[in-house]
Formats: sequence, structure tokens, C-alpha cells
Amino acid sequence: MPVTSVEKDLDKLSITIVADFAAPVSRLWDAYIDPRQVERFWGPPTYPATFLRHDAAVGGRSVYRMTGPTGDEHYGCWEWTHVDAGTSFDIIDWFADETGEPNTQLPSSRATFAFEATDSGSRLTTVSSFDTAEQLDQLLEMGMLEGTSQAMAQIDDVLVDLAAFAADRATEAQILSDTQVRVTRVIRGSIDQVWHAHNDAELMKQWLLGPDGWTMPVCEIATAVGESYRYMWAPEDGGEGFGFTGELLESEPPYRAVTTEAMIGMDFPATRNELTLTPVAGGTLLSLVITYADAEQRDAVLATGMTDGMETSYVRLENILESVTA
Repeated sequence: MPVTSVEKDLDKLSITIVADFAAPVSRLWDAYIDPRQVERFWGPPTYPATFLRHDAAVGGRSVYRMTGPTGDEHYGCWEWTHVDAGTSFDIIDWFADETGEPNTQLPSSRATFAFEATDSGSRLTTVSSFDTAEQLDQLLEMGMLEGTSQAMAQIDDVLVDLAAFAADRATEAQILSDTQVRVTRVIRGSIDQVWHAHNDAELMKQWLLGPDGWTMPVCEIATAVGESYRYMWAPEDGGEGFGFTGELLESEPPYRAVTTEAMIGMDFPATRNELTLTPVAGGTLLSLVITYADAEQRDAVLATGMTDGMETSYVRLENILESVTA
């Protein structure tokens, strides 16, 4: 069992949980900031979590859904207030609706996660603080300690599963719901390099091409919230091309960008694309959550081989970044 001590301080209205792991700090840190990994242990076994958003940066948010054994769903949200990469992060944690908005009928808490190296691996110290004794008592009565202990007991399995989250893993798409898909890929490059590669027109024309045999003659980037972008692709040997257009809804360089996306000349509903970049061991974790109008549209897009085309583009991008830093 990873949890080695639990201390309740009624004077400070806090709970401190200490857990030890036989893995280096960097591995434990990445398990918390990678949505694919944290959702494997954040909820207890009977209430697994799915992270719909996970911004590991100051000012960012994480929104997650916990699904019970009868299909009941419960939502929570973190607001990231401090990040010292590889060492600690602070969040405000509250019960929420599916959009992440707080449920004011239930208490919130502030939590600090501190990571440190030990002789046998790493230690995580989590301190949760509350505004009132009533809030603390309410969460204890709801089984907070039992649920946390059960959840943290699952981390060991994630930490030893190194191959499943290696930095050279190909682009993958995970279905989050009837309308949402999360595409992830660790790109060998710094977060600033990867952000720049998504916001420099001439560079995008070199790598954002999908399968071989295509060019990108039009790359008009939205540089400010509210502006529109327009991308067009054409086959090298002539013939009919295609394109997308949309609006930049949010931009927090170099961590997060949210856009709409609609195929030019087609009547399909626009998608909402949420791009998050996070520094991890081996490079930058790119996470793209795409929201479709319905499951039919979701499945139709996945069937086009979207992830294969994205993987080809990301390999091309890595080759460019490697040549720049060589």
C-alpha cells in the first residue's frame, strides 16, 4: 500500500497524506500531469475517472468525470494555482457539473502535492486544507480518506507500466464519451518549440501535411482570440484538395489553445478542439480533446484514418525540430 501515513490537524483544518513509491520522482510527476495516466488512479476502483480537460499550468483547469458501478456520474474540477515542475503543484478542488462549474452545495478544498526523492524511489505528500471544520467533517463523512487510499493504491500499477507511456509512443485516440475524443502524443521537443510549430505559418506548411503527397498552399493563422484561421491542402500531383476554417476561442501560450473547426464546403457541424501542451520526460505531451456534434460524426471522422495522418505529421515535425537543435 503506497499510503504510509495520514494525519488530521483539526486546528489547521487540514489532512496530510504521505505515500511512498518505488519509482523516480520524474515518473511519479508525469503520472499526475498526463491525463491518460492520472485517470487510471484518481478515482477509487469502483468510481474510475475520465479527465475531459487537464491543464497542468497556473490558471489552468482540470475537469474529470467519475463513473459509478450503476452508471452514475459525478464531476470534479481542479484550478491550478501554482506549478513548480517536477517538485510541487497546488490546486483548488471542487465538486462540479459537466462543464467544470462549481457545485456550491458541496465543499471545496485547497491541496498541495509535493514530490521528493527518497532512497527507495519517491515520496508524495498531499496536504488538503479546508475553510471550516464543517467542510472537513462533511468530506470525511463522505469517505474522502477511504477513497483517496483506494485510489492511490492503484498508482503502483501505473508507475511500473513504463512501456505503455514511453516517449516514442505513436499518436493515439481515446474515446471519452459519445461526443468527445482525446488524441495524445509525446513530441520530442520543448513546449516552446511545439507551440511555435503550431503558430508559425511557414513552419506549419512543412510538417502539417498528413500522409506523404500533400502540400499546404494556404495557412492563415488566427493570432488573437476572436480571429479566424483558414488552412487548405492540395495533392502534389494535382486534383481536388480540402480545407478547414474556424475561430480561435482561447489562447494561453504556450500551454493551451481552443478553436472551432469546420470543413470548408461541407455541411458537417463544427467541432471544438482543445489543445493542451505539457512538458514531460522526453519532450512535450500534446493532448487534443475534440468535441463532435454526436457519436455518428465522431465515428465517421475516426474512420478516415485521422490518427495515422496526425502521426505522420508529428514524425515530420520531430525531424524538423531535431535538425534545428542538432
